[in-house]
Amino acid sequence: MAAAPPDGQEKVIAAAQHIVKSLASSKNAADDMIRILSGFDNRLSLMSDLFPPPPGAADAVDSILEADEGTSQEEGEDDDAAARAEAEWDAAAEVIERWESPAPGDRMVFGSREDAEEYLAAAAILAGAPGPRAEAALQAAMARLEDEFRHLLIRSASPLAAEDLQASLLRRLSLTVPSFNSSAVDLDCPSFAKHAGEGGDESGGGRNSVSDEEISPYLIAPDTVGALRDIADVMLRAGYAPELCQVYGEVRRDTLMECLAVLGVDKMSLEEVQRVEWGVLDGKMKKWIQALKVVVRGLLAEERRICSQILAADPNAEEECFAEAAKGCVLQLLNFGDAIAIGKRSSEKLFRILGMYEALAEVLPELEGLFSGEPKEFIKEEAEGILVRLGDAVRGTIAEFASAIQGETSRRPLPGGEIHPLTRYVMNYVRLLADYNASLNQLLEYWDTELNGGDNPNMTPLGHCVLMLITHLQSKIDEKSRLYEDEGLQNIFLMNNLLYIVQKVKDSELKTLLGDNWIRKRRGQIRQYSTGYLRSSWARVLACLRDDGLPQTMGSSSALKAALKDRFKNFNLAFEELYRTQTSWRVVDPQLREELKISISEKVLPAYRSFVGRFRGQLEGGRGSARYIKYNPEDLENQVSDFFEGKKPNA
Repeated sequence: MAAAPPDGQEKVIAAAQHIVKSLASSKNAADDMIRILSGFDNRLSLMSDLFPPPPGAADAVDSILEADEGTSQEEGEDDDAAARAEAEWDAAAEVIERWESPAPGDRMVFGSREDAEEYLAAAAILAGAPGPRAEAALQAAMARLEDEFRHLLIRSASPLAAEDLQASLLRRLSLTVPSFNSSAVDLDCPSFAKHAGEGGDESGGGRNSVSDEEISPYLIAPDTVGALRDIADVMLRAGYAPELCQVYGEVRRDTLMECLAVLGVDKMSLEEVQRVEWGVLDGKMKKWIQALKVVVRGLLAEERRICSQILAADPNAEEECFAEAAKGCVLQLLNFGDAIAIGKRSSEKLFRILGMYEALAEVLPELEGLFSGEPKEFIKEEAEGILVRLGDAVRGTIAEFASAIQGETSRRPLPGGEIHPLTRYVMNYVRLLADYNASLNQLLEYWDTELNGGDNPNMTPLGHCVLMLITHLQSKIDEKSRLYEDEGLQNIFLMNNLLYIVQKVKDSELKTLLGDNWIRKRRGQIRQYSTGYLRSSWARVLACLRDDGLPQTMGSSSALKAALKDRFKNFNLAFEELYRTQTSWRVVDPQLREELKISISEKVLPAYRSFVGRFRGQLEGGRGSARYIKYNPEDLENQVSDFFEGKKPNA
């Protein structure tokens, strides 16, 4: 306990306290005052109660002291962190520099997992690091990672040989391609549109799904995707997205273009497409249809998936890289389609163009869905424009085909009145149109008023088109029938060709398009031709077996005998002439052939049997009577059975 100060001292202290209280309003002022007063009397500096502390003053002093200690500690920690960061940057720069000097030759960072992890970690540390050394090391790291990224892309995408890719990819992805065996169209009509059978055998199969195992070997091996993603993450973080996208786009574009070439789609200019012969072009169009579906549903879909994995850290870079990689092969496909669409039109191209139209229309939504932003709008506009032009080409080719039918000018009648090659060609052609029912109804929807469809208001646009083409064909067949001088052969020719037309309609989807009423009317026409044949060919024969013109004197009148001899002689000559000519004629359909033979027998044999029965007695017993009554009814029936078999004369 402190002793009380003496009385004189108390007075001095009291006076000092009063002065301080009145003059000092702050801690600093109080401190100054103490120094001043103690200068007068050092006893004042020893008196602890000279200035009693204000409320909370002790706590404030403690806080101030602690704060001073914290500030000093933080300053020390900041200095330590800066030192550690600088050490890390130096260590990272050293890792990068070690790979640059001495020159490593062909040694690759990604030759081992440990090297790759160390290098990527060092490059990541240097991203944003200050100082000339760090910046130089970062640039060197980015250049090396760019090279290694390119190397990994190329190394992991070694495509198989062409035959391997075609045998595996196309076999596994046997996508539906409308079948059109051009060799089925049998045409031997030089003045008409030539249609050789270069198309070969083709069949459509079910569409199989595209699995990763089927496509990945031609894109990027799965075990490489992780390494590519690690490189991409570091380069994107360091701000090197443009360089990364350039490498990815270049390498992947070249790889996809190689796959496109393996699939049989070569880069061709419009002039080259125009010059190539049909047999070669037909094969290229077929491969294009297959390749379009394989590329969109297989290659590009897988490319999109892999691109999203590698560039997951930056969606914008992902979109840019995919667009750069994919647009080359997409545009090459579209350019070939455009060259076909605007190229020279000819009838043999129609079904391939239809196949291309349907294939593009089918995959267009999927193709658009692979892109986004401006690339999507560009691809969409290009593809839709080509689709429109392919549709125009379909309509234009059908119009060309109709004109070709009307303009067919061959003047050589077919021996025996057989089916004309024009009829075979047109009907096979028209029948194939029905395989594209949905597409053609859409394409011809606003065109059917130009196609005179007849009296059926419910007929579809394709039905109108088919009816127009068959009507043109019938008109041409009527015209060609007049090339035959023999009216009977004209009718045989018309029967053969019209029955072929009817059968092609009846046995295909054309029946649905044209209807039963159309078939009934054409069968009625065939019956008219049959009647016309019997009248024109057998009227002269039957005239020999009528009583009209015979002398009415009965008995053994020499006039009657002479007339009968003339009648039998003329009958024999007429029948033998018909036998000689009409056994070389050919009725193609077996049923129609038999029906005609029966019609002949039903008309001729009863008349012959009756005539012989009435007048045989007038000639029997006379000299040479067998020369006149040469045939009995059974002989005639046997000979009629030889008619319309297409036998060569004197065979």
